[in-house]
Amino acid sequence: MGEETVSKNFIEQEIDKDLAEGVYFEVCTRFPPEPNGYLHIGHAKSILLNSGLAKKYNGTFHLRFDDTNPTKEDMEFVESIKEDVKWLGADWKDHLYFASDYFEVMYQCAVKLIKKGKAFVCDLSADEIREYRGTLTEAGKNSPYRDRSPEENLRLFEEMKDGKVKDGERVLRAKIDMASPNINMRDPVIYRVAHMAHHNTGDHWCIYPMYDFAHPIEDAVEKITHSICTLEFEDHRPLYDWVVKECEFNPAPRQIEFAKLYLTNVVTGKRYIKKLVTDGIVDGWDDPRLVSIAALRRRGFTPESLQMFIEMCGVSKSQSSVDYAMLEYCIREDLKLKRPRMMAALDPIKLIIDNYPEGETEYLEVENNLENPELGMRKLPFCRELYIEREDFMIEPPKKYFRLFPENEVRLMHAYFVKCVGYETDEKGNVTVVHCTYDPETKCGTGFTGRKVKGTIHWVAAPYARQAEVRLYENLVDEEKGVYNKEDGSLNLNPNSLTVRKCYVEDSFAQAGGCDSFQFVRNGYFCIDSKDSTPEALVFNRIVSLKSSFKLPK
Repeated sequence: MGEETVSKNFIEQEIDKDLAEGVYFEVCTRFPPEPNGYLHIGHAKSILLNSGLAKKYNGTFHLRFDDTNPTKEDMEFVESIKEDVKWLGADWKDHLYFASDYFEVMYQCAVKLIKKGKAFVCDLSADEIREYRGTLTEAGKNSPYRDRSPEENLRLFEEMKDGKVKDGERVLRAKIDMASPNINMRDPVIYRVAHMAHHNTGDHWCIYPMYDFAHPIEDAVEKITHSICTLEFEDHRPLYDWVVKECEFNPAPRQIEFAKLYLTNVVTGKRYIKKLVTDGIVDGWDDPRLVSIAALRRRGFTPESLQMFIEMCGVSKSQSSVDYAMLEYCIREDLKLKRPRMMAALDPIKLIIDNYPEGETEYLEVENNLENPELGMRKLPFCRELYIEREDFMIEPPKKYFRLFPENEVRLMHAYFVKCVGYETDEKGNVTVVHCTYDPETKCGTGFTGRKVKGTIHWVAAPYARQAEVRLYENLVDEEKGVYNKEDGSLNLNPNSLTVRKCYVEDSFAQAGGCDSFQFVRNGYFCIDSKDSTPEALVFNRIVSLKSSFKLPK
Protein backbone atom coordinates (compact mmCIF):
# COMPACT_ATOMS: atom_id res chain seq x y z
CA MET A 1 0.00 0.00 0.00
CA GLY A 2 1.15 3.55 -0.75
CA GLU A 3 1.73 6.17 1.90
CA GLU A 4 -1.38 7.90 3.20
CA THR A 5 -1.75 11.47 1.95
CA VAL A 6 -2.05 13.90 4.85
CA SER A 7 -3.75 17.20 4.11
CA LYS A 8 -1.95 20.14 5.71
CA ASN A 9 -3.14 23.70 6.21
CA PHE A 10 -1.13 26.60 4.79
CA ILE A 11 0.61 27.29 8.13
CA GLU A 12 1.87 23.70 8.36
CA GLN A 13 3.08 23.93 4.78
CA GLU A 14 5.08 27.07 5.64
CA ILE A 15 6.55 25.44 8.75
CA ASP A 16 7.55 22.38 6.71
CA LYS A 17 9.29 24.68 4.21
CA ASP A 18 11.15 26.58 6.96
CA LEU A 19 12.36 23.37 8.56
CA ALA A 20 13.39 21.86 5.24
CA GLU A 21 15.39 24.97 4.32
CA GLY A 22 17.10 25.16 7.71
CA VAL A 23 15.56 28.51 8.64
CA TYR A 24 14.70 26.90 11.98
CA PHE A 25 15.66 23.56 13.46
CA GLU A 26 12.72 23.27 15.88
CA VAL A 27 9.29 24.81 16.31
CA CYS A 28 8.35 27.15 19.14
CA THR A 29 4.90 28.78 19.27
CA ARG A 30 3.07 30.90 21.82
CA PHE A 31 -0.34 32.15 22.88
CA PRO A 32 0.06 35.79 24.02
CA PRO A 33 -3.20 37.11 25.55
CA GLU A 34 -3.55 40.55 27.08
CA PRO A 35 -4.94 40.04 30.63
CA ASN A 36 -7.71 42.64 30.29
CA GLY A 37 -10.71 40.31 30.15
CA TYR A 38 -11.84 36.70 29.84
CA LEU A 39 -11.00 34.63 26.78
CA HIS A 40 -13.73 33.73 24.29
CA ILE A 41 -14.36 31.08 21.63
CA GLY A 42 -12.14 32.92 19.12
CA HIS A 43 -9.18 32.67 21.48
CA ALA A 44 -9.79 28.92 21.73
CA LYS A 45 -8.91 28.66 18.04
CA SER A 46 -5.58 30.44 18.62
CA ILE A 47 -4.79 28.38 21.73
CA LEU A 48 -5.50 25.04 20.06
CA LEU A 49 -3.77 26.05 16.83
CA ASN A 50 -0.56 27.23 18.51
CA SER A 51 -0.35 24.42 21.05
CA GLY A 52 -1.35 21.88 18.40
CA LEU A 53 1.44 22.99 16.06
CA ALA A 54 4.01 22.73 18.85
CA LYS A 55 2.79 19.24 19.69
CA LYS A 56 2.69 18.12 16.05
CA TYR A 57 6.28 19.18 15.44
CA ASN A 58 7.59 18.02 18.84
CA GLY A 59 8.29 21.64 19.68
CA THR A 60 7.63 24.01 22.56
CA PHE A 61 4.50 25.97 23.45
CA HIS A 62 4.63 29.15 25.54
CA LEU A 63 1.89 30.96 27.43
CA ARG A 64 2.83 34.62 27.66
CA PHE A 65 0.79 37.45 29.14
CA ASP A 66 1.12 40.58 27.03
CA ASP A 67 0.83 42.89 30.02
CA THR A 68 2.28 46.12 28.62
CA ASN A 69 -0.83 48.21 29.34
CA PRO A 70 -1.36 48.63 33.11
CA THR A 71 -4.54 50.68 32.65
CA LYS A 72 -6.72 47.65 31.83
CA GLU A 73 -4.98 44.60 33.27
CA ASP A 74 -5.80 42.60 36.37
CA MET A 75 -4.58 39.42 38.08
CA GLU A 76 -8.16 38.12 38.04
CA PHE A 77 -7.87 37.89 34.26
CA VAL A 78 -4.41 36.30 34.49
CA GLU A 79 -5.77 33.46 36.64
CA SER A 80 -8.88 32.97 34.50
CA ILE A 81 -6.77 32.75 31.33
CA LYS A 82 -4.44 30.18 32.88
CA GLU A 83 -7.46 28.09 33.89
CA ASP A 84 -8.97 28.32 30.39
CA VAL A 85 -5.75 27.37 28.59
CA LYS A 86 -5.15 24.44 30.94
CA TRP A 87 -8.76 23.26 30.56
CA LEU A 88 -8.40 23.22 26.77
CA GLY A 89 -5.44 20.86 27.18
CA ALA A 90 -2.72 23.25 26.03
CA ASP A 91 0.29 22.41 28.21
CA TRP A 92 2.82 25.22 28.56
CA LYS A 93 4.84 23.14 31.07
CA ASP A 94 7.39 25.52 32.62
CA HIS A 95 7.07 28.09 29.81
CA LEU A 96 4.87 30.68 31.51
CA TYR A 97 6.01 34.24 30.84
CA PHE A 98 4.98 37.88 31.21
CA ALA A 99 5.86 40.61 28.74
CA SER A 100 6.63 42.77 31.76
CA ASP A 101 9.51 40.39 32.57
CA TYR A 102 11.24 41.92 29.52
CA PHE A 103 10.71 45.62 30.29
CA GLU A 104 14.44 46.12 30.85
CA VAL A 105 15.25 44.35 27.55
CA MET A 106 12.69 46.52 25.75
CA TYR A 107 14.15 49.66 27.30
CA GLN A 108 17.65 48.68 26.16
CA CYS A 109 16.29 47.98 22.67
CA ALA A 110 14.80 51.47 22.60
CA VAL A 111 18.16 52.94 23.66
CA LYS A 112 19.83 50.95 20.86
CA LEU A 113 17.44 52.39 18.30
CA ILE A 114 18.07 55.93 19.56
CA LYS A 115 21.83 55.45 19.30
CA LYS A 116 21.42 54.10 15.75
CA GLY A 117 19.37 57.15 14.81
CA LYS A 118 16.29 54.93 14.39
CA ALA A 119 14.16 56.46 17.17
CA PHE A 120 13.47 59.95 18.48
CA VAL A 121 11.61 61.66 21.32
CA CYS A 122 8.60 63.59 20.04
CA ASP A 123 6.75 66.40 21.85
CA LEU A 124 3.71 66.42 19.57
CA SER A 125 0.39 65.71 21.26
CA ALA A 126 -1.58 62.60 20.36
CA ASP A 127 -3.95 64.69 18.20
CA GLU A 128 -1.01 66.33 16.42
CA ILE A 129 0.62 62.96 15.75
CA ARG A 130 -2.62 61.78 14.15
CA GLU A 131 -2.79 64.96 12.07
CA TYR A 132 0.83 64.59 10.89
CA ARG A 133 0.34 60.92 10.05
CA GLY A 134 -1.56 61.58 6.82
CA THR A 135 -4.23 59.36 5.28
CA LEU A 136 -4.45 56.20 3.22
CA THR A 137 -4.05 58.33 0.09
CA GLU A 138 -1.83 61.15 1.37
CA ALA A 139 1.67 60.82 2.83
CA GLY A 140 2.35 62.05 6.34
CA LYS A 141 4.78 64.79 7.24
CA ASN A 142 7.79 64.68 9.50
CA SER A 143 7.56 65.72 13.13
CA PRO A 144 9.47 68.96 13.87
CA TYR A 145 11.34 66.92 16.53
CA ARG A 146 12.38 64.15 14.14
CA ASP A 147 15.94 65.45 13.61
CA ARG A 148 16.98 65.67 17.24
CA SER A 149 20.44 64.24 17.79
CA PRO A 150 20.88 60.79 19.36
CA GLU A 151 22.47 62.49 22.39
CA GLU A 152 19.48 64.77 22.93
CA ASN A 153 17.03 61.89 22.41
CA LEU A 154 18.89 59.76 24.96
CA ARG A 155 18.72 62.58 27.52
CA LEU A 156 15.01 63.21 26.91
CA PHE A 157 14.18 59.50 26.98
CA GLU A 158 16.06 59.20 30.30
CA GLU A 159 13.91 62.03 31.68
CA MET A 160 10.81 60.13 30.59
CA LYS A 161 12.07 57.01 32.39
CA ASP A 162 12.96 58.98 35.53
CA GLY A 163 9.42 60.34 35.94
CA LYS A 164 10.23 63.93 34.98
CA VAL A 165 7.65 64.01 32.18
CA LYS A 166 3.87 64.13 32.51
CA ASP A 167 1.56 61.59 30.86
CA GLY A 168 1.03 62.46 27.20
CA GLU A 169 3.72 65.15 27.19
CA ARG A 170 6.29 63.15 25.21
CA VAL A 171 6.57 59.83 23.40
CA LEU A 172 9.36 57.85 21.81
CA ARG A 173 8.79 57.15 18.11
CA ALA A 174 10.53 54.88 15.65
CA LYS A 175 12.11 56.78 12.73
CA ILE A 176 11.05 54.91 9.63
CA ASP A 177 9.22 56.61 6.74
CA MET A 178 6.39 59.15 6.92
CA ALA A 179 5.69 58.59 3.21
CA SER A 180 5.23 54.81 3.56
CA PRO A 181 2.03 53.48 1.97
CA ASN A 182 1.64 51.43 5.17
CA ILE A 183 0.45 53.84 7.88
CA ASN A 184 1.88 51.55 10.57
CA MET A 185 5.36 52.41 9.30
CA ARG A 186 4.93 56.18 9.57
CA ASP A 187 7.13 56.76 12.60
CA PRO A 188 4.94 54.79 15.04
CA VAL A 189 4.97 55.52 18.77
CA ILE A 190 6.96 52.82 20.58
CA TYR A 191 7.00 54.19 24.18
CA ARG A 192 4.62 56.41 26.13
CA VAL A 193 4.62 57.88 29.63
CA ALA A 194 2.09 56.40 32.07
CA HIS A 195 2.45 57.11 35.78
CA MET A 196 0.58 53.97 36.84
CA ALA A 197 1.36 50.97 39.01
CA HIS A 198 1.71 47.70 37.13
CA HIS A 199 0.29 44.42 38.49
CA ASN A 200 3.68 42.71 38.02
CA THR A 201 6.34 45.44 38.29
CA GLY A 202 4.63 47.84 40.70
CA ASP A 203 5.91 51.43 40.43
CA HIS A 204 9.29 50.54 38.97
CA TRP A 205 8.39 51.90 35.52
CA CYS A 206 6.54 55.01 34.44
CA ILE A 207 7.16 54.44 30.72
CA TYR A 208 5.59 51.52 28.93
CA PRO A 209 6.24 50.05 25.46
CA MET A 210 3.52 49.99 22.82
CA TYR A 211 2.25 46.61 21.67
CA ASP A 212 3.76 46.76 18.16
CA PHE A 213 7.19 47.38 19.64
CA ALA A 214 6.96 45.01 22.59
CA HIS A 215 5.45 42.01 20.84
CA PRO A 216 8.25 41.22 18.36
CA ILE A 217 10.84 41.68 21.11
CA GLU A 218 8.98 39.25 23.38
CA ASP A 219 8.86 36.68 20.57
CA ALA A 220 12.54 37.16 19.76
CA VAL A 221 13.69 36.91 23.39
CA GLU A 222 11.75 33.65 23.84
CA LYS A 223 13.09 32.34 20.50
CA ILE A 224 9.61 31.88 19.09
CA THR A 225 9.99 30.53 15.56
CA HIS A 226 6.48 31.10 14.23
CA SER A 227 4.37 33.94 15.56
CA ILE A 228 0.88 32.81 14.57
CA CYS A 229 -1.68 35.63 14.75
CA THR A 230 -4.93 36.79 13.16
CA LEU A 231 -5.32 38.71 9.91
CA GLU A 232 -5.69 42.18 11.44
CA PHE A 233 -1.96 42.03 12.19
CA GLU A 234 -1.00 41.45 8.56
CA ASP A 235 -0.49 45.20 7.99
CA HIS A 236 1.63 45.31 11.15
CA ARG A 237 4.02 42.62 9.92
CA PRO A 238 6.47 45.06 8.23
CA LEU A 239 6.81 46.87 11.57
CA TYR A 240 7.21 43.54 13.39
CA ASP A 241 10.05 42.59 11.02
CA TRP A 242 11.60 46.09 11.27
CA VAL A 243 11.76 45.95 15.08
CA VAL A 244 13.36 42.49 15.08
CA LYS A 245 15.90 43.50 12.44
CA GLU A 246 16.85 46.90 13.90
CA CYS A 247 17.12 45.47 17.43
CA GLU A 248 19.47 42.87 15.90
CA PHE A 249 17.76 39.66 17.01
CA ASN A 250 18.88 36.47 15.31
CA PRO A 251 17.29 34.13 14.43
CA ALA A 252 14.22 36.25 13.74
CA PRO A 253 10.75 34.93 14.50
CA ARG A 254 8.37 34.74 11.54
CA GLN A 255 4.84 36.15 11.70
CA ILE A 256 2.09 34.21 9.87
CA GLU A 257 -1.54 35.36 9.88
CA PHE A 258 -4.76 33.34 9.71
CA ALA A 259 -8.44 34.24 9.60
CA LYS A 260 -10.27 34.89 12.85
CA LEU A 261 -13.11 32.71 14.02
CA TYR A 262 -16.41 34.57 13.68
CA LEU A 263 -19.45 32.94 15.27
CA THR A 264 -22.89 34.17 14.21
CA ASN A 265 -25.17 35.98 16.64
CA VAL A 266 -22.88 35.98 19.67
CA VAL A 267 -21.26 38.74 21.74
CA THR A 268 -17.46 38.57 21.96
CA GLY A 269 -16.41 42.20 22.38
CA LYS A 270 -14.90 42.77 25.84
CA ARG A 271 -16.44 46.24 26.07
CA TYR A 272 -19.93 44.87 25.44
CA ILE A 273 -19.51 41.93 27.81
CA LYS A 274 -18.19 44.22 30.54
CA LYS A 275 -21.31 46.38 30.19
CA LEU A 276 -23.56 43.30 30.33
CA VAL A 277 -21.81 42.27 33.56
CA THR A 278 -21.89 45.77 35.05
CA ASP A 279 -25.58 46.25 34.19
CA GLY A 280 -26.47 42.90 35.75
CA ILE A 281 -27.91 41.50 32.52
CA VAL A 282 -25.60 38.50 32.92
CA ASP A 283 -24.24 37.19 36.22
CA GLY A 284 -20.56 37.46 35.33
CA TRP A 285 -18.00 36.80 32.60
CA ASP A 286 -18.87 33.10 32.95
CA ASP A 287 -22.63 33.47 32.44
CA PRO A 288 -23.60 30.42 30.32
CA ARG A 289 -25.27 32.65 27.70
CA LEU A 290 -21.89 34.10 26.75
CA VAL A 291 -19.22 32.44 24.63
CA SER A 292 -16.27 33.15 26.87
CA ILE A 293 -14.36 29.92 27.46
CA ALA A 294 -15.28 30.12 31.16
CA ALA A 295 -18.97 30.47 30.20
CA LEU A 296 -18.83 27.54 27.78
CA ARG A 297 -17.15 25.41 30.47
CA ARG A 298 -19.81 26.37 33.01
CA ARG A 299 -22.58 25.65 30.54
CA GLY A 300 -21.20 22.15 30.02
CA PHE A 301 -19.17 22.25 26.82
CA THR A 302 -16.13 19.97 26.82
CA PRO A 303 -12.57 20.57 25.60
CA GLU A 304 -13.09 17.74 23.11
CA SER A 305 -16.18 19.43 21.64
CA LEU A 306 -14.28 22.70 21.14
CA GLN A 307 -11.38 20.82 19.57
CA MET A 308 -13.82 19.15 17.14
CA PHE A 309 -15.41 22.52 16.38
CA ILE A 310 -12.08 24.23 15.68
CA GLU A 311 -10.98 21.35 13.44
CA MET A 312 -14.23 21.57 11.48
CA CYS A 313 -13.75 25.33 11.04
CA GLY A 314 -10.28 24.76 9.58
CA VAL A 315 -7.39 27.21 9.15
CA SER A 316 -7.38 29.62 6.23
CA LYS A 317 -6.71 33.19 5.11
CA SER A 318 -10.35 33.77 4.14
CA GLN A 319 -12.66 35.56 6.58
CA SER A 320 -15.96 33.75 7.12
CA SER A 321 -18.65 33.26 9.74
CA VAL A 322 -19.61 29.98 11.36
CA ASP A 323 -23.14 29.13 12.49
CA TYR A 324 -23.53 28.60 16.24
CA ALA A 325 -25.47 25.44 15.35
CA MET A 326 -22.17 23.83 14.33
CA LEU A 327 -20.80 24.33 17.85
CA GLU A 328 -23.97 22.73 19.24
CA TYR A 329 -23.54 19.82 16.84
CA CYS A 330 -20.04 19.22 18.18
CA ILE A 331 -21.11 19.03 21.83
CA ARG A 332 -23.95 16.63 20.97
CA GLU A 333 -21.53 14.41 19.08
CA ASP A 334 -19.07 14.44 21.97
CA LEU A 335 -21.62 13.69 24.71
CA LYS A 336 -23.99 11.22 23.08
CA LEU A 337 -21.90 8.14 23.88
CA LYS A 338 -20.17 9.47 26.99
CA ARG A 339 -23.03 10.50 29.24
CA PRO A 340 -25.80 8.56 30.99
CA ARG A 341 -29.39 9.16 29.96
CA MET A 342 -31.40 10.13 32.99
CA MET A 343 -35.05 11.02 33.47
CA ALA A 344 -36.31 14.41 34.62
CA ALA A 345 -39.68 16.15 34.51
CA LEU A 346 -38.96 19.79 33.72
CA ASP A 347 -42.60 20.91 33.85
CA PRO A 348 -44.05 18.23 36.12
CA ILE A 349 -47.55 17.03 36.81
CA LYS A 350 -48.38 14.04 38.99
CA LEU A 351 -49.44 10.68 37.57
CA ILE A 352 -51.15 8.20 39.92
CA ILE A 353 -51.46 4.52 38.98
CA ASP A 354 -54.73 3.70 40.73
CA ASN A 355 -54.34 -0.09 40.62
CA TYR A 356 -50.68 -0.20 41.67
CA PRO A 357 -50.31 -1.38 45.31
CA GLU A 358 -50.00 1.51 47.74
CA GLY A 359 -46.71 1.67 49.63
CA GLU A 360 -45.00 -0.76 47.27
CA THR A 361 -41.77 0.02 45.41
CA GLU A 362 -39.98 -2.13 42.85
CA TYR A 363 -36.59 -1.47 41.31
CA LEU A 364 -36.11 -1.61 37.57
CA GLU A 365 -32.69 -2.30 36.09
CA VAL A 366 -31.98 0.27 33.40
CA GLU A 367 -29.10 0.80 30.96
CA ASN A 368 -27.35 4.13 31.47
CA ASN A 369 -26.88 4.61 27.73
CA LEU A 370 -28.50 2.29 25.19
CA GLU A 371 -25.81 3.14 22.60
CA ASN A 372 -22.91 2.50 24.97
CA PRO A 373 -23.25 -0.59 27.19
CA GLU A 374 -19.88 0.21 28.81
CA LEU A 375 -21.62 2.90 30.89
CA GLY A 376 -23.33 0.11 32.81
CA MET A 377 -26.70 -0.16 34.53
CA ARG A 378 -28.55 1.55 37.36
CA LYS A 379 -31.62 0.70 39.42
CA LEU A 380 -34.68 2.97 39.21
CA PRO A 381 -37.43 2.96 41.85
CA PHE A 382 -40.96 2.55 40.46
CA CYS A 383 -44.12 3.05 42.51
CA ARG A 384 -47.74 4.23 42.50
CA GLU A 385 -47.11 7.99 42.23
CA LEU A 386 -44.90 9.46 39.53
CA TYR A 387 -44.13 12.78 37.87
CA ILE A 388 -44.44 13.17 34.11
CA GLU A 389 -44.03 16.13 31.75
CA ARG A 390 -47.08 18.37 31.47
CA GLU A 391 -46.82 18.26 27.67
CA ASP A 392 -47.16 14.45 27.77
CA PHE A 393 -50.87 14.69 28.66
CA MET A 394 -53.67 16.48 26.82
CA ILE A 395 -57.39 16.40 27.47
CA GLU A 396 -58.27 17.04 23.81
CA PRO A 397 -55.25 16.06 21.75
CA PRO A 398 -54.67 16.91 18.09
CA LYS A 399 -54.26 14.22 15.46
CA LYS A 400 -51.03 12.19 15.63
CA TYR A 401 -50.62 12.94 19.33
CA PHE A 402 -49.49 9.57 20.69
CA ARG A 403 -48.92 10.44 24.34
CA LEU A 404 -51.42 10.32 27.21
CA PHE A 405 -55.04 11.42 26.83
CA PRO A 406 -58.28 9.96 28.21
CA GLU A 407 -58.61 6.25 27.37
CA ASN A 408 -55.25 6.15 25.58
CA GLU A 409 -52.48 3.76 26.52
CA VAL A 410 -48.73 4.47 26.46
CA ARG A 411 -45.57 2.85 27.78
CA LEU A 412 -43.81 4.34 30.75
CA MET A 413 -40.17 4.15 29.70
CA HIS A 414 -38.38 1.08 31.14
CA ALA A 415 -41.61 0.10 32.97
CA TYR A 416 -45.25 -0.76 32.10
CA PHE A 417 -48.12 0.16 29.81
CA VAL A 418 -50.49 2.60 31.51
CA LYS A 419 -53.94 3.73 30.39
CA CYS A 420 -55.43 7.11 31.28
CA VAL A 421 -58.70 6.70 33.22
CA GLY A 422 -59.15 10.23 34.54
CA TYR A 423 -57.57 13.52 35.56
CA GLU A 424 -57.91 16.37 38.06
CA THR A 425 -57.72 20.12 37.45
CA ASP A 426 -57.41 23.24 39.55
CA GLU A 427 -59.89 26.15 39.62
CA LYS A 428 -58.31 27.57 36.45
CA GLY A 429 -58.69 24.35 34.53
CA ASN A 430 -55.01 23.40 34.64
CA VAL A 431 -54.36 19.67 34.92
CA THR A 432 -52.74 18.79 38.25
CA VAL A 433 -53.07 14.99 38.41
CA VAL A 434 -53.50 12.25 35.79
CA HIS A 435 -55.00 8.94 36.85
CA CYS A 436 -54.03 5.71 35.10
CA THR A 437 -54.17 1.97 35.47
CA TYR A 438 -51.29 -0.33 34.57
CA ASP A 439 -51.06 -3.81 33.11
CA PRO A 440 -48.59 -5.94 35.15
CA GLU A 441 -48.00 -8.24 32.16
CA THR A 442 -46.47 -5.44 30.05
CA LYS A 443 -43.33 -4.94 32.12
CA CYS A 444 -40.41 -3.90 29.96
CA GLY A 445 -37.98 -6.73 29.27
CA THR A 446 -40.50 -9.55 29.71
CA GLY A 447 -41.04 -9.98 25.98
CA PHE A 448 -44.73 -9.01 26.09
CA THR A 449 -46.19 -8.91 22.56
CA GLY A 450 -49.92 -9.00 23.26
CA ARG A 451 -50.50 -5.48 21.89
CA LYS A 452 -48.53 -2.42 20.93
CA VAL A 453 -48.64 1.23 21.87
CA LYS A 454 -47.45 4.16 19.79
CA GLY A 455 -46.20 6.40 22.58
CA THR A 456 -43.49 6.14 25.24
CA ILE A 457 -43.08 8.79 27.92
CA HIS A 458 -40.53 9.26 30.67
CA TRP A 459 -41.25 9.68 34.37
CA VAL A 460 -39.74 10.11 37.83
CA ALA A 461 -40.87 8.25 40.94
CA ALA A 462 -42.47 10.95 43.12
CA PRO A 463 -41.42 9.75 46.62
CA TYR A 464 -37.80 9.40 45.50
CA ALA A 465 -37.53 12.40 43.19
CA ARG A 466 -35.17 15.26 43.91
CA GLN A 467 -36.37 18.76 43.32
CA ALA A 468 -33.90 20.81 41.32
CA GLU A 469 -33.62 24.02 39.36
CA VAL A 470 -33.11 23.96 35.60
CA ARG A 471 -31.95 26.90 33.55
CA LEU A 472 -33.01 26.78 29.94
CA TYR A 473 -30.83 29.02 27.79
CA GLU A 474 -31.59 30.57 24.44
CA ASN A 475 -29.42 32.95 22.45
CA LEU A 476 -28.56 36.13 24.35
CA VAL A 477 -28.98 38.02 21.09
CA ASP A 478 -32.22 38.61 19.18
CA GLU A 479 -31.29 36.60 16.09
CA GLU A 480 -33.87 38.30 13.85
CA LYS A 481 -32.43 41.76 14.57
CA GLY A 482 -28.76 40.76 14.66
CA VAL A 483 -26.17 41.45 17.36
CA TYR A 484 -25.87 45.23 17.10
CA ASN A 485 -28.42 48.01 16.74
CA LYS A 486 -27.40 49.92 13.61
CA GLU A 487 -28.62 53.27 14.98
CA ASP A 488 -26.71 53.49 18.26
CA GLY A 489 -24.45 50.41 18.31
CA SER A 490 -26.19 48.89 21.33
CA LEU A 491 -26.88 45.16 21.64
CA ASN A 492 -30.16 43.67 20.44
CA LEU A 493 -30.85 41.44 23.43
CA ASN A 494 -33.31 38.57 23.59
CA PRO A 495 -35.57 39.13 26.66
CA ASN A 496 -36.25 35.38 26.82
CA SER A 497 -32.64 34.19 26.84
CA LEU A 498 -33.08 32.50 30.25
CA THR A 499 -35.99 30.50 31.64
CA VAL A 500 -35.71 29.12 35.17
CA ARG A 501 -37.90 26.21 36.30
CA LYS A 502 -38.31 24.01 39.32
CA CYS A 503 -38.30 20.40 38.24
CA TYR A 504 -38.00 16.85 39.51
CA VAL A 505 -35.08 14.57 38.64
CA GLU A 506 -34.41 10.95 39.51
CA ASP A 507 -32.33 10.42 42.63
CA SER A 508 -29.19 9.25 40.84
CA PHE A 509 -26.94 12.26 41.36
CA ALA A 510 -25.43 11.48 44.76
CA GLN A 511 -21.86 11.35 43.42
CA ALA A 512 -22.23 14.06 40.77
CA GLY A 513 -20.38 17.35 41.03
CA GLY A 514 -20.03 20.69 39.29
CA CYS A 515 -19.81 20.51 35.48
CA ASP A 516 -20.83 16.82 35.40
CA SER A 517 -23.20 16.41 32.47
CA PHE A 518 -26.09 14.11 31.54
CA GLN A 519 -28.68 13.62 28.87
CA PHE A 520 -32.16 14.23 30.21
CA VAL A 521 -34.28 11.89 28.10
CA ARG A 522 -36.19 13.81 25.40
CA ASN A 523 -35.17 17.17 26.91
CA GLY A 524 -31.52 17.71 25.99
CA TYR A 525 -28.08 17.67 27.56
CA PHE A 526 -27.66 19.29 30.96
CA CYS A 527 -24.80 19.86 33.36
CA ILE A 528 -24.63 20.67 37.04
CA ASP A 529 -23.85 24.36 37.47
CA SER A 530 -20.39 24.71 39.01
CA LYS A 531 -21.13 28.10 40.54
CA ASP A 532 -24.61 27.96 42.08
CA SER A 533 -25.28 24.26 42.63
CA THR A 534 -24.84 22.51 45.98
CA PRO A 535 -25.31 18.82 46.91
CA GLU A 536 -28.52 19.84 48.69
CA ALA A 537 -29.83 22.17 45.97
CA LEU A 538 -28.95 21.02 42.47
CA VAL A 539 -28.92 23.52 39.61
CA PHE A 540 -28.75 22.24 36.04
CA ASN A 541 -27.77 24.27 32.98
CA ARG A 542 -29.11 23.14 29.64
CA ILE A 543 -26.07 22.71 27.42
CA VAL A 544 -28.02 22.07 24.24
CA SER A 545 -31.34 20.62 23.12
CA LEU A 546 -31.53 17.27 21.35
CA LYS A 547 -32.74 18.66 18.05
CA SER A 548 -30.19 20.15 15.67
CA SER A 549 -30.59 22.61 12.81
CA PHE A 550 -27.03 21.94 11.64
CA LYS A 551 -26.40 19.77 8.59
CA LEU A 552 -22.99 18.28 7.89
CA PRO A 553 -21.66 19.39 4.49
CA LYS A 554 -21.78 16.57 1.94
